[in-house]
Amino acid sequence: MSETSIENMTFEQAAQELEGIVNMLEQGSGDLEGSIKHYERGVALKKHCEAKLKDAEAKIEKISMDKDGTVKTHPLDVE
Repeated sequence: MSETSIENMTFEQAAQELEGIVNMLEQGSGDLEGSIKHYERGVALKKHCEAKLKDAEAKIEKISMDKDGTVKTHPLDVE
């Protein structure tokens, strides 16, 4: 596994590494100490991915058109 700084990762990089960690943990390969270390990194990667998704959602805008044909944008209602 790479020890790249998570803060500098793109969503895709973090998701790919997280997938690798999940696969490795599911196979049960490695010792307990190493598995715990990978699990902790996986948790940090998951949080990073969630933050990246939240940032992306905040940037998305809902586009609407007024009766006169004017296009307007509004913040997306996520919830």
